[in-house]
Amino acid sequence: MLHQDRRHFLQLLSAGALSRLVAGPISRALAAESAAASDDFFVFIHCSGGWDVTLWSDPRTTATSVIDPPSTEFVDTARLRLWQDAPLDGTTKTFEPIVRGNLRFGPGIGGLVDFADRLTLINGVAMNTVSHPDGTYYSSTGRHLSGGRPVAPSADVCVADALAGTQLFPVVSFRYPTAYVGSSLSPRCLPLQVDTVDTIAKSLLRAQTTTNETDRDAVNLMLSAEASTLLGSSALTTSLQGYKLQIETLRKMSGDSLGPLFSSSALKAANFTPATYAGRFQGATAVNFSFAVEAMKRNAIRSISLTCGGFDTHNTNYRSHGENQQETFDLVASFLRALDGAPHPTKAGAKLTDHVHILITSDFCRTPNINTSGGRDHYPNNTSVIISPKFRGGTSFGSSRASDLLPQNSGTFADGPRPVAPPDLLATLLSSAGIDPRRYLRDGEVVSAILRAP
Repeated sequence: MLHQDRRHFLQLLSAGALSRLVAGPISRALAAESAAASDDFFVFIHCSGGWDVTLWSDPRTTATSVIDPPSTEFVDTARLRLWQDAPLDGTTKTFEPIVRGNLRFGPGIGGLVDFADRLTLINGVAMNTVSHPDGTYYSSTGRHLSGGRPVAPSADVCVADALAGTQLFPVVSFRYPTAYVGSSLSPRCLPLQVDTVDTIAKSLLRAQTTTNETDRDAVNLMLSAEASTLLGSSALTTSLQGYKLQIETLRKMSGDSLGPLFSSSALKAANFTPATYAGRFQGATAVNFSFAVEAMKRNAIRSISLTCGGFDTHNTNYRSHGENQQETFDLVASFLRALDGAPHPTKAGAKLTDHVHILITSDFCRTPNINTSGGRDHYPNNTSVIISPKFRGGTSFGSSRASDLLPQNSGTFADGPRPVAPPDLLATLLSSAGIDPRRYLRDGEVVSAILRAP
């Protein structure tokens, strides 16, 4: 344990010493930790359970081979705003695809269709797995699990490690498949992993019985200063630096200026309509998205990862799958509108939306055929979406076979013709941010066809 000298403690609690600490090394501690800085922010969204791509990103309206297209026989279409009947077989109807430029969608796309010109749609992503844990971590790390454990850092952690800068939260993960793996990662980018914003708020509550906020702030200043002093003579520099940063972060989190970040009621009033928070599937998740907007507006975060759940529909609950997709993509559309209306926190005259990069993934997709329970099972294909000013919007890349929905070759890579895979998408995203993918990824190639020209 660190021994605290009582006389030093009392000296630090004096008003003069406190003012010098605020203006001195503690206020510069975060800036000294990172050699890299960035004006960009990164959002990772995982749709947990594996979605039906035939209903939104890779529409199928013809019964071919093993493919059972979405139809009125097993889809509750009444709640899908964009469902327009098209003939299928007798009285059974399928839907009319929605065409926006070079992109074709199914009705599950919901409100995100209004942003089609910003979407980079990657179909036919080869997952090479039908295991939920393996698929989630393959999407976020580019590596399959080994012994049930992730073996590489997830993309949200990679971004934070490379570009965290002075952010209070280098990375916050809301039930996302985040992995902090690797001896070379900075302790500064250790993710804050929580279920909801309320989890953070509850952790900050302290009783006022014996101390108040001023007392606790003074103690935190003292502890941070002691860590700074010991840094000059200790071999445990990494641990002490991490401790100092942790204490300084706690002070900032408890401050008045960031208080609304941890209040669900304040967040609900900040960005979206009341109906968004009352959603059947993603209403509670919307608060986390509002937190993301507010944290970026305050330049308090670099990388945030979120999860939208409820897509594992093997049985008759498939009837709710389309509505869940619609609600999820409606939420993403509302998120984009909030970013459009927010100024960038450090770049005068710039919009936040021009510096936010979003990757949307899922575990895998669901089978092209309907099972005997009226649902779809696990299938080793997928679709991913990137929304970023560094990527070509209104673009579709990759494809799946017409006969069985399996990924087909989308280009010639270093190892030959093959479909695109999660490591390629992660490598491309990191590269677009000026981060060397080889620093974090074993596999994956940059797909230049989906990047905007410099």
